[in-house]
Amino acid sequence: MKLEGKKVGFAFTGSFCTFKTVLEELKKIKKEKADILPIMSFNAYHLDTKFGKAEEYIDSIKEITEKEDIIHTIQGAEPIGPKKLTDIMVIAPCSRKYNCKIGKWNNRYSCTYGSKIAFEK
Repeated sequence: MKLEGKKVGFAFTGSFCTFKTVLEELKKIKKEKADILPIMSFNAYHLDTKFGKAEEYIDSIKEITEKEDIIHTIQGAEPIGPKKLTDIMVIAPCSRKYNCKIGKWNNRYSCTYGSKIAFEK
């Protein structure tokens, strides 16, 4: 898929142990010349963990996306849908529990368990 010119909402959520890997994926999307809208959950934005300080991740995300602001509140995120601020949304990391909930909510997809999550049409 060509991402050049696409508006990609990229949301960082809990599971802090994967942030370094997720940052590498963010770099790949930026390399494809996508316009990235950085988003972080409240906890991802505010909490320091044994896997790194929140401010370090914030600085890295700002540097990669070339954006000064990161959406990190519910109020900040509310306009994303109504204003059609994105063409694509990436939620990363996205846990098996979350993926399976989506599968239950959306009848077009089913969730399979195992070492990897797979959605099938």
